[in-house]
Amino acid sequence: MRYTQLYSDATGESRFGEMPFDFELIQYAPPTPVFQVSHFTPATQWGVLRLPSGWDGALHPVPHRQVFFVLSGVLEVELSSGEARRFMPGDILLGEDTNGKGHKTRGVCG
Repeated sequence: MRYTQLYSDATGESRFGEMPFDFELIQYAPPTPVFQVSHFTPATQWGVLRLPSGWDGALHPVPHRQVFFVLSGVLEVELSSGEARRFMPGDILLGEDTNGKGHKTRGVCG
């Protein structure tokens, strides 16, 4: 299982990276049987975004480090280089390009 990292390189260009989840087989909730659990990352707040189909965000960095879980529709992210990827339901995107040129975001279908 993997997620996509969106980050800025040393020149300020936004980039995609494919990152694996590392799982450990543990007894997470005794007395249930063991199962695989990834490392937990602290979170201070969370919210839900709804982008209407056709929504088009200009080139921008993320305002702060954030995780996007695509629940429905299609999200398109275009890097400052012009490379674009579409994210479908079930995809996870970690936005870490908090500086640099940023990226464009589009709601392809909602």
